[in-house]
Amino acid sequence: MMAQRIYFDNAATTPIDPVVFEAMKPYFLENFGNPSSIYSYGRENRLAIEKARKSVAAHLKAHPSEIFFTSGGTESSNTAIFSSVRELGCTRIITSPIEHHATLHTCTFLADKKEVELELLKLLPDGHIDLEDLESRLGSSGKKTLVSLMHANNEIGNISDIQKIGMLCQTHGALFHADTVQTVGHFPIDLSATEVDFITGAGHKFHGPKGIGILYVNGRNKISPYIHGGGQERNMRAGTENIYGIVGFAAALNLAMENHESDRIYIQNLKMHMHKRLSEKIKGIVFNGDPEGDSLYTVLSAGFPLTERTEMLLFNLDVNNICVSGGSACSSGANQGSHVISALNVPLQSTVRFSFSKYNTIDEIDTVVNQLTTLL
Repeated sequence: MMAQRIYFDNAATTPIDPVVFEAMKPYFLENFGNPSSIYSYGRENRLAIEKARKSVAAHLKAHPSEIFFTSGGTESSNTAIFSSVRELGCTRIITSPIEHHATLHTCTFLADKKEVELELLKLLPDGHIDLEDLESRLGSSGKKTLVSLMHANNEIGNISDIQKIGMLCQTHGALFHADTVQTVGHFPIDLSATEVDFITGAGHKFHGPKGIGILYVNGRNKISPYIHGGGQERNMRAGTENIYGIVGFAAALNLAMENHESDRIYIQNLKMHMHKRLSEKIKGIVFNGDPEGDSLYTVLSAGFPLTERTEMLLFNLDVNNICVSGGSACSSGANQGSHVISALNVPLQSTVRFSFSKYNTIDEIDTVVNQLTTLL
């Protein structure tokens, strides 16, 4: 019989909450109508979609007409970036070297096609974005600019001040796309008080289903569909709607926001317990980013001294039924090292990202630290 797995990779994906699954079940089995159909099966599902849209918008303090359902964060970020360039006239993109590949690869593609000039911001020693560099760059050119930055980094957990970034963009007439995939469902976001043109979200990051995300498009921006075909999503995204995913996204966000404060305190305590235990037990360990400052309460990036043993650390943890990441888990294939850790210019290390959820326990952390001590 296989030993119980310990899952510390919640920044990659989370287990679906049973309450969310129950909310989705009728739309697999009974309410199966196409939402674009005119008969009752279709109309009932259309109502369910619009009810979900209103619920999501209310939690984000946005207007329902500004919320579009997508397949996830990658599609949402691609739509925001391509639309900014091809629809809204941006000829320059400012981003950072530690963005998710859904942003970086899209920006690089457009730059390689000579559609935009691409500039990468400097990082501070703790991995935060250098906002003085951003302000300087925004003021250095009259070209219409898109600023595309994460709210929170998925590998090291650093949180950026999107309020301040939004104000800088407004001052200089730039558009602002905030990748909020790691923060929607984990932080209260008030779009009525934030100068932002686009944000993104993915249901599976906060105990909702995979394959469903959102794109917020500020009402002042008029863009064309990224995916063409039918007239779904108010002519903004063709394709039969993922009705059970949409219902699940809304249910997961509602649950996350209802329990946000208690979950945040609980998970933050797990993170700090792991930080303390690792510091005590592992000689030479370092922590990437700003773990005790402006940082996600769900993510802890640890750098183990590079030795023959630590080079095999992820493999040996997996053998012992402990699921962690060496960095981002959003790309497949061989581990090529983390572009985020490389950009930080830290000494060579074996990087392990521990990311926590409401389902983890102190006992699991103690078990993992004891196993690490044995392996090293």
